[in-house]
Amino acid sequence: MLDLGKYEGAILSSWGITLGVLIALVLVSWRRSVQVKKQLDAAEERAAKK
Repeated sequence: MLDLGKYEGAILSSWGITLGVLIALVLVSWRRSVQVKKQLDAAEERAAKK
């Protein structure tokens, strides 16, 4: 482990929070893309029936 001195706790917690936020953003974006794709498919299907 690196010697981060007296700021070790702050640095490691900042990295942890940053990684957590990035993972959350990826998951939210992925989930939203799945929802939008379903909506787009449904809209295209309705348009094809007309």
